[in-house]
Amino acid sequence: MDFSNHFLIAMPALADPHFSATVTYVINHDSDGAMGVVINQPTEHSVADVLASLSLETPQGPATEQPVMRGGPVETQRGIVLHRDGVQYESSIQVDDNLTVTTSRDILEQLAKGEGPESFLLALGYAGWSSGQLEREITENAWLTCPADNRIVFETEPADRLAAAAQLLGVDLTRIDPQTGHA
Repeated sequence: MDFSNHFLIAMPALADPHFSATVTYVINHDSDGAMGVVINQPTEHSVADVLASLSLETPQGPATEQPVMRGGPVETQRGIVLHRDGVQYESSIQVDDNLTVTTSRDILEQLAKGEGPESFLLALGYAGWSSGQLEREITENAWLTCPADNRIVFETEPADRLAAAAQLLGVDLTRIDPQTGHA
């Protein structure tokens, strides 16, 4: 199964400190592996902080005050922007009709000018899985999966994203025993 444009919802027993209590948006999944971005682990940095670190003048406002997410343990200095507007930048991938992923500096320059996408999430780093690794982790009960809902990515507070993603499946993660096994 292709898990692109799906959420990976960490099961309570998942103890890996990078992924415990996370929801990850899967950008790409194919026979070579998978790539995703954790969408509910805010860093102590704001979008304005990242733009300033790149020497970009930054307008003040809600867009630049939002927290930057800790996207995953791979290439933690690499910025990845999930956005809704469908605009293509130098390095953009259209994941679905309502979500684009961009990794090039030009989107950050647009954000600094106040001209970038209205709805976006900036993450530093990403999560990566080698060929067959994600499928294996799913069969080992590390993750629940469901089709992604962009409202959770863009309209839900980071602290509420895990519960909201699980609710898409009708699951309350607080009611799952972390010591569950295989039937």
